Amino acid sequence: MTDRYILLPGRDTPFGADLDASGCNFVVWAPDAERVELCLFDSKEQEVARLRFRERRGHLWYGYVQGVIPGTLYGYRVHGPNAPEQGLIFDPLKLLLDPYAKALSRKLEWNDELYQGDSQQMMPKAIAWEDEFDWQGVSSPRHTDANTVLYEVHVKGFTQLHPEVPEQLRGTYLGLCQPAVIRHLQELGITSVQLMPVASFMSEPRLIQLGLKNYWGYNSLCFMAPDPRYAVKHAVTEFKTMVRELHRAGIEVILDVVFNHTAEGGQGGPLLSYKGLDNRSYYCFDNGGFGPDFSRYSNMTGCGNTFNVDHPNALRLVMDSLRYWVTEMHVDGFRFDLAVSLAREGGEFDPYGGFCKALIQDPVLRNVKLISEPWDIGPFGYRLGQFPTQWRELNDRYRDTVRSFWRGDMGRMAEFATRLLGSRDIFPKSLRVIHSSINFICYHDGFTLEDTVSYEQRHNQANSEENRDGHGHNLSKNYGIEGPTRDPKICRLRVQQKRNMLATLFLSQGIPHLLAGDEMGRTQLGNNNAYCQDNRISWVNWQLSEEDEGILAFVKQMIRIRKSAAAFTELHLAEDLYFGVRRHADVVRWYHPDGNELTDSDWNAPSAQALVMEIVAAENQEHWLVLFNASGYAIHFSLPEPGGKTCWTLAADTALQDGKHLLTDDLPQLVAVCSAHAMKLLRACSLGGCDIN
Repeated sequence: MTDRYILLPGRDTPFGADLDASGCNFVVWAPDAERVELCLFDSKEQEVARLRFRERRGHLWYGYVQGVIPGTLYGYRVHGPNAPEQGLIFDPLKLLLDPYAKALSRKLEWNDELYQGDSQQMMPKAIAWEDEFDWQGVSSPRHTDANTVLYEVHVKGFTQLHPEVPEQLRGTYLGLCQPAVIRHLQELGITSVQLMPVASFMSEPRLIQLGLKNYWGYNSLCFMAPDPRYAVKHAVTEFKTMVRELHRAGIEVILDVVFNHTAEGGQGGPLLSYKGLDNRSYYCFDNGGFGPDFSRYSNMTGCGNTFNVDHPNALRLVMDSLRYWVTEMHVDGFRFDLAVSLAREGGEFDPYGGFCKALIQDPVLRNVKLISEPWDIGPFGYRLGQFPTQWRELNDRYRDTVRSFWRGDMGRMAEFATRLLGSRDIFPKSLRVIHSSINFICYHDGFTLEDTVSYEQRHNQANSEENRDGHGHNLSKNYGIEGPTRDPKICRLRVQQKRNMLATLFLSQGIPHLLAGDEMGRTQLGNNNAYCQDNRISWVNWQLSEEDEGILAFVKQMIRIRKSAAAFTELHLAEDLYFGVRRHADVVRWYHPDGNELTDSDWNAPSAQALVMEIVAAENQEHWLVLFNASGYAIHFSLPEPGGKTCWTLAADTALQDGKHLLTDDLPQLVAVCSAHAMKLLRACSLGGCDIN
């Protein structure tokens, strides 16, 4: 079989495996290696050839192999010094994956027994991939920020229990683009699915020992290869099919990408790819890696290592990966996990350092959606509001404020109003667009919305960490009983509070982010860190109760209202100088329930829990009132005049709305009663009502 493959002089670009009609050119970065061997395998992963590269230029090893065809499996063995104190840990017994692998032969699973000695049997193989895919003329819908509604989805968990998805497709890329799934997304009104990590990953050895697995996928290895565990047969083709069909339905695809660390872990972690090729360049080390500190990996991620995007080669890999996902896989943007780690230079956060500069100037990447998780656990790692203007940022201050206000915490009214209008204290009016804030109530890490109103303590015993993992400060409330209950009073209040938070989300300035299943009452049974629960704790339940159906209909209604109103999607205030001078500025006024405009003393009153927001927008074509009452008693609100021959029309009432129909009752008097723990949405309409949709 070896005679089938002939090693010829190659070229040192591009990185990875580059196929042509006669063979394949291979290029790999390994600056301190003494010898690099390319291993080729048959379809059963039996080695059929081992070829030693003869050509080297600088830090690159390369060669052209005649006889390699699309689908050929390969990996690397790298020889060199084993001197951990110098950061060198070469081991030719370890088969290494190409950092530029586009496809893997199977999912990467940790097996301690198979890793010992020669790791070939444990390791999947990279595939020399060539995919002639028919996009059928379908292109990205390219939604504006003002129109965007994000929806966070786990590829497996979203369809694993879906009764209308064929069983063999559940939990896969193809399952996510089935007609019933697309219909749900379209009827809901979301514009963009944000997929939790799909790049190839591995469960941590510790989890395997506990009989668990990494479900979320935040433990990546090959940044360009879609994980085979979500594929029926060919991950690349099926991923592209999913993107094409979602685009055809008008839905963008945004990837959650993890470049801040890898599955190789810290000291003592396995050699899977980067460590065995160039350990001391791909990773960060304490004190810059001088002397014995090469054995101490910097851990600004909490995952054992930190990927060194400050190094030119690592940065190139990240940029090449991002461009690949956009140009070849047609994704529409990225959410960067622990983005502060990527923006550090010399250990310090620099929003205009190499990583951010590279993105801003790149002709491909500067045109896609960029979302940062603006923190890590390193020194001074919380950087909300400090990323460049092209970025949108996850706003945990929004989550905390909205949860706190609605559960009845005192002294939150002023900050609540600030969050409603786009958190301009965090994203300065003169520097950032009003869509800079990604507003969310719930994210994958934390309580679901159902659990936010059902549990006051985390219940993570299933994670086998003695309930010590997960956040302990959840700003949640159970309203009398921890967990599920049949008490009708508690159940009514819980669903009402869910409506309050959902309505707030979709009536706030910024980009709304909805966690998949929150529109249907999904619970994780109080687990607020279900990263290792690949089971019904994490999967979306599609068997809906009457209450779930009501919440689903309510979310659809609120998204329809949001999309129909410029007042809630793109407010232009006179002092918001980023937009420049406008002939007609939108107006926002705030009122006390007694009808008077709020004063400084009102805003700072420690017991204040009720207010009115008035918005006049779209060159006076829209006039809205939102009544908020987070107190435990009903309040009579005096309403301002709607103006002209109009009256206030009720669009939504979280205390009464079952979500199955749109309320359009006229309010002839300028007084409205807002129930305890509730909010009302009113619109000024001509007498006789108007179409709120």
